[in-house]
Amino acid sequence: MMASSQGMLEFVRSQLPAELPLRSRKMFGEYALYLDAKVVAFICDDRLLVKPTPAGLAFIGKPLLGLPYPGAKPCYHIPDKQIQRGSWLAELLQLTAASLPQPKPKKKPAEKRKPGQ
Repeated sequence: MMASSQGMLEFVRSQLPAELPLRSRKMFGEYALYLDAKVVAFICDDRLLVKPTPAGLAFIGKPLLGLPYPGAKPCYHIPDKQIQRGSWLAELLQLTAASLPQPKPKKKPAEKRKPGQ
């Protein structure tokens, strides 16, 4: 497993409509892609991997499967040829986001108690 390049992230983003509110976050040399505060895809080993959902499966038909990292659940591997179909990819990411549950709110760290309280 090797780290993904910034160039792959830029390639994916350049194919998508500018108004799509996609954000990315670098994690462990790879990237997580967020839409509507939900992780919808990963860029791992310079491959785009979309989280599996029933809506995504219906949209893609017969997806290629790939693992983001060893021990992970399979995701839909989107080849470069399909990434270049920006409106198709945007629709897939939007369907995926709509199918995923809202992220759980993060717990606030407990306040430290001072001695004697």
